[in-house]
Amino acid sequence: MLIWRLLVSAILIPLFAGVFYLDSRLGASAPILLALFIFLAIFGAREMVDLLWTRSFTPNRLIVSACCVLVTAAAWWGRFGHMPIKIPSDDNTLSQVMLAYAMTILVLFLLATYRYREPGASMETLSAELMIVSYIGVLLGVVAQLRWVAGSAAGYLVLGSLIIVTKGGDVGAYTLGRLFGRRKLVPHLSPGKTWAGAVGALIGSALGAVLWLSFATPLFTPTGSATWQAPAWWSSAVYGLILGTTGLVGDLCESLIKRDVGKKDSSSLLPGFGGLLDLMDSVLYAGPVAYVLWKALPLATWLPIDPT
Repeated sequence: MLIWRLLVSAILIPLFAGVFYLDSRLGASAPILLALFIFLAIFGAREMVDLLWTRSFTPNRLIVSACCVLVTAAAWWGRFGHMPIKIPSDDNTLSQVMLAYAMTILVLFLLATYRYREPGASMETLSAELMIVSYIGVLLGVVAQLRWVAGSAAGYLVLGSLIIVTKGGDVGAYTLGRLFGRRKLVPHLSPGKTWAGAVGALIGSALGAVLWLSFATPLFTPTGSATWQAPAWWSSAVYGLILGTTGLVGDLCESLIKRDVGKKDSSSLLPGFGGLLDLMDSVLYAGPVAYVLWKALPLATWLPIDPT
């Protein structure tokens, strides 16, 4: 199992690195990243529909997938040429994401009224559809903001930090959990998780953050500018500890969904990992927290300090 996990990681990490490199060469509009996020929105929504297709939940796969794509892609509204919705000066398109989300709420309620036939199923299905759009569409839309939160040149330094920190936490949790795991963390929800694994997640996340932000920051220096100064080690460590905790909770939250519907994995897409959602759970959950931390902590040392 461990060898297979390492093999899959050895394939996926260079693949994502290559996609990020190509996209960075195409400018701040990030068209390849948009295509990647649309792919994640479609297949993430499909997996979630399959997970929740039980009891009285019957979410519509096509409608939910379209809504997730709309909300996720809203992070790019205004980034390609002249569009009626403009990007604010700070590159923050969260308002577009929330507006798209509000529109999908209207659409889903309207379709629920059209599909209604008898009492007993409409609210369950509508609730499932709203949850899928919230979990997949909104969270992906917020994660996309990391591409611009610290300036367009540093987009993949920031996105890379999220992936490195959360996956470093996964490696740390797996390693210490296997070596020293005895006491269960939440036995009814996720029997395989232990307190030792939780400690390993924090160590792996903090170490990953310090190493990534210390050594990768100079690699994202804009052409013709002075070398960027890496963040202080303590701010990187705090960033890693908070994201490590958040990623661990995100993993448990996806376990909650799977356990409640009686399934072990979201799908069998990646043997040893499970489905796409099993791979993305900690990243999705930690994305909004990472956005806040890049605003609150002195991580973007290359940006001028706002006197206000």
